[in-house]
Amino acid sequence: MLTHIHVRNLAIVDEIEVELKGGMTTLTGETGAGKSILVDALGLVLGDRADSAVIRHGSERAEISAGFHIQDQPAVIAWLASQELDRDGECQLRRIINLEGRSRGYINGQAVAMQSLRELGEQLVDIHGQHEHQSLLRSGMQRQLLDAFAAHQPLLDKLSAIHGDWKSADAELQGLFGDDAERDARLDLLRYQQQELQALDLSREDIDGIDEEHARQANAGRLLEASQRGLQQLDRDEGAAVVSLLGQTLDELGDLSELDKGLQETTQLLGEASVLVQEGIESLRQYADRLDIDPQRLQWLEQRIGTLHDLARKHRCNPRELPAVAERISQELDRIEHAGEYREALQAKLATLEQGYLDTARQLSTKRKKAAKTFAKSITGAMQTLGMSGGVFAVEVRDRADARFSPAGLDDIEFMVSANSGQPARPLSKVASGGELSRISLSIQVISASSETIPTLIFDEVDSGIGGGVAEIVGQKLRELGSDRQVLCVTHLPQVAALAHQQLQVSKLSGKDTTRTRIRALNDDERIDELARMLGGVKITAQTREHAREMLQSGQGSGKQAAGKRKTRRTG
Repeated sequence: MLTHIHVRNLAIVDEIEVELKGGMTTLTGETGAGKSILVDALGLVLGDRADSAVIRHGSERAEISAGFHIQDQPAVIAWLASQELDRDGECQLRRIINLEGRSRGYINGQAVAMQSLRELGEQLVDIHGQHEHQSLLRSGMQRQLLDAFAAHQPLLDKLSAIHGDWKSADAELQGLFGDDAERDARLDLLRYQQQELQALDLSREDIDGIDEEHARQANAGRLLEASQRGLQQLDRDEGAAVVSLLGQTLDELGDLSELDKGLQETTQLLGEASVLVQEGIESLRQYADRLDIDPQRLQWLEQRIGTLHDLARKHRCNPRELPAVAERISQELDRIEHAGEYREALQAKLATLEQGYLDTARQLSTKRKKAAKTFAKSITGAMQTLGMSGGVFAVEVRDRADARFSPAGLDDIEFMVSANSGQPARPLSKVASGGELSRISLSIQVISASSETIPTLIFDEVDSGIGGGVAEIVGQKLRELGSDRQVLCVTHLPQVAALAHQQLQVSKLSGKDTTRTRIRALNDDERIDELARMLGGVKITAQTREHAREMLQSGQGSGKQAAGKRKTRRTG
């Protein structure tokens, strides 16, 4: 559930912060006050595209942050954990957009890509816009709505995975069918590259060893000089060598420790140090004896390294990756040289994948046809209450004309409608007027939302173009949704606003040089004033206020009755 949203320097908003509750909340206000800005801001913090045009005039950047209550959303909690973005059960989103058009997104304080914001946002909020009915005419959107209603996503995921494997296997099979000239040229190139790499006969460990030996040979003079100087300082026959000084000190302290046992620990430690120094000297002497300055070996190593780097540039890789490149070349050679055997194996794999795809696609088709009847019946019922008495909604699920495999299956899905009783159903795009389409869209949105599990639903003036008793029914449906989830509705209809559990008023304050938007929660008396404004316009009379009072009391009363009926049905 969305708990709060904070917006700075977005459009005409300088700064607003809104605390939100569960249930149904309406945003109301004068035209142009910025009612939809909150919805736009939420879309931006959830990863919508944006440019510098959204920044308030005179500001350097826009910033939106939002907080969500996710304790009852295990899928969101799991997603955050999988992305290493979880933080003590919190879900805080933030988006910054600057004048250069660049934007940054954050989840729980950590910078993320916009794709991550979108992936998370799809699990948190579902936004239904006032122009959403336009996308309803697209066949792809119609399929998505039916599949979402029927919860087909697991089956779609399975089908998409099979389709991906099938495409890969098919592409690999097609690659085996090049013409003879192209095949021979490829074989010649691969064999040459294989011989060139095999001539090195090196593993990754060998390459690392060559680098180490080259470093040693290239610096052999310095290494030998330093070793000899160290031996001289540590083990000269006389003078201030370390061994001599340690020996002298031990001789003196050894006699004195018999007089004072407090020196015994010190003498013991210095004795151990003397042994370690002797061992170090011997190790250094052996190292110096083994150190060999060999100019010819150094020249060979430099040539070898040069060859490795030349081959790495040719294959566009790191020298250490050359053994892996050689392995890939050998595998490709093997595939081409034994193309017949590979072809048979791929054809068998393709046949298995094709059968698996067809079985899954047919299973999906069967489920779609069954769901289409339930979906159509629900939409038809909703249409009757939205001023389309006698209207009929239907969903056709047909075999696709091209019959090509696709991640979405083998079906063409089309919404059909008869706006008036007795008329045959025809494609939605051909028979519905703008007003009818808007009401059908609202019916679909409400029915679809009822079947979703997303905790927050946003409706941005989806009730435009309706009024009267139909508007009250729309409000009742939205309030019913709000009994189980959070519903935020931008509306200009008092019939809808009166049914909300809470109401926010959006107002625009204009000064000499600036315009600001503010949002505040209304108490009951303030709600009556706002409803009266929505009913009566500029001049508000006592009669208008009384009408608003009755409307609010009726709306809250009918909402409680509906909630009681639902509770009775659940416990009866």
